[in-house]
Amino acid sequence: MGWSSPPKSGPLAEVPESCASRESETVDVAPPVVPRPQRNRRRRPRRDEYYDDSTGAEFATGLEPPLFEIREMPQVFIAKPDADQLGNGAAVAEGFLVEPVRHPVELDDLRLDDDAAKVVRRLTRHGYEAYLVGGCVRDLLLGRRPKDFDVATNALPDDVRRLFKNSRIIGRRFRLGHVLFGGGKVIETATFRRAPRQGEDCDGIDLLIRSDNEFGQAHEDAVRRDFTINGLFYDLQRREVLDWVSGMPDIVCRTINTIGSPVTRFLEDPVRILRAIKFAARLDFGVSPEVYDAIVQTRGTLAMAARPRLFEELLRLLRAGAAHRAFWLAWESGVLDVLLPELAAFLADEPEAGGLTWRMLSVVDQWVLERNEPLSDVVLCSILLIEPLLEACEGTRDRMAAAGRFLEPIIDRLNVPRRVADSMRRVATVLPRLESGRVGRFSRASIWEEIRQILEIRGLARGMPTALPASKASTLVENAKPARARKRRPHVTATAIDR
Repeated sequence: MGWSSPPKSGPLAEVPESCASRESETVDVAPPVVPRPQRNRRRRPRRDEYYDDSTGAEFATGLEPPLFEIREMPQVFIAKPDADQLGNGAAVAEGFLVEPVRHPVELDDLRLDDDAAKVVRRLTRHGYEAYLVGGCVRDLLLGRRPKDFDVATNALPDDVRRLFKNSRIIGRRFRLGHVLFGGGKVIETATFRRAPRQGEDCDGIDLLIRSDNEFGQAHEDAVRRDFTINGLFYDLQRREVLDWVSGMPDIVCRTINTIGSPVTRFLEDPVRILRAIKFAARLDFGVSPEVYDAIVQTRGTLAMAARPRLFEELLRLLRAGAAHRAFWLAWESGVLDVLLPELAAFLADEPEAGGLTWRMLSVVDQWVLERNEPLSDVVLCSILLIEPLLEACEGTRDRMAAAGRFLEPIIDRLNVPRRVADSMRRVATVLPRLESGRVGRFSRASIWEEIRQILEIRGLARGMPTALPASKASTLVENAKPARARKRRPHVTATAIDR
């Protein structure tokens, strides 16, 4: 369920002493047993059982836990903290060092964004602190190309606006600067923040963060973040990674750990549970036992999170190229029982039919990683829920109404946009006819492109070829039965008898 171990060979084979104790906890340790409600669960196929379709092709059922690949990272030098730095002479605030542990690291200049480097250098040239922060530093250390670059500084938003004429200030609750460049590129430049102090925004029981809008210092901004791998700052001038939260050992050990108590972090912001699952699946990282136990313990608090954020995080799980692993971990940890109990019950009670759902998620991952063709929200949500949705519509005369009754609680729980829900109802209504080859006038519908992609993904999931071929849905259209012409009644003139 998201467990992995460091590479056996390569530049990171020798793990530093700073993460030796943490490695002993995460390697070869079975995930804790998750208490789940008793259901009439059928026996799951063993790993040596295979599905054989009419074509005779054999492939895994998709019900086994997804396998994680361990990829080697670029060689980095992990500096061990000095004894004086960790001793009595170190300044410590709330259990974290005020002075960071500095790791000399030469990052690939080709992966660095020139515009982000310009922002950092101009800020430092005018006497401010400025660093690359967050996910871009994490991805650079892992040898991945960052999606975007963020900058953190002690300059106030008005100072950023004064230094950069091509910038704007956004936000009312917390103001930050957006430095604009050509091609629509935006370098987000935020002022250091600090976490809310105890007693200011919580009463000791309700830890949910409702106010996070106070400026702070660099070490306070690092401690405020959620996971250790996201709390690293990179100093472009000195070519050093600044680590206040022991994030570099977790990068080497490939482990998801929270900054501070995981239970407290998840109670502060329940959406961090989905973010932990997303990082574990997308980065191929293991989940520490403490974090996994905290996910199981606090999963019910997801009902308190903002519903639009929950829907957006679910879409990110589907778009990340690791949807199979992400939703498997969400299902096994019980998170799916809170967010999508309809899907969780279907996967538990109907493992044979649910196997098609897992295979469709694998096809979606292939699609994301190998094609440049994006999948819309309608396609992603339909693929995730199409099997229980078709089951709810089976045997009913009004399939549209049955699909609406099934989707209504999901719309309320996750704030699903009406345009997405309406399209999913139409897909559930016409999909059986389309799969039987009766396309007819549906090929001219406004959502035909989404329907075509759903048909192709379902076809690939049933056959599971090794490579994604050209569209199969187009063959359905070519071989479809022509639409039957509507008969027109002849116009009859009223006779005298009729009168």
